[in-house]
Amino acid sequence: MSQFDNVTAVKAANIYYDGKVTSRTLLFADGSKKTLGILLPGDYEFGTEAPEIMEMLAGDVEVLLPGETEWKAIPAGETFEVPGNSKFGIKVKTVADYCCSYL
Repeated sequence: MSQFDNVTAVKAANIYYDGKVTSRTLLFADGSKKTLGILLPGDYEFGTEAPEIMEMLAGDVEVLLPGETEWKAIPAGETFEVPGNSKFGIKVKTVADYCCSYL
């Protein structure tokens, strides 16, 4: 799906790591929420409250998921899941574009 219809976009950006990671929140009529964001090159760690599905739309990244010991490449067009109440690492090698769905 290349677009979302009939959503509410929150104007204020979510800004992390001195602006190296930014996203915008989309709210759907059914109560679901997604964020669309950009990651600049660097190494980051994020915590989750709810389970998430991260869809990489563009860029070159590797992730270290909870309970794993090896980094995994996630090419554009692929997804990865992160459990709620956990942390994951992400190494961004080139500017990356993503869509995060909160479950």
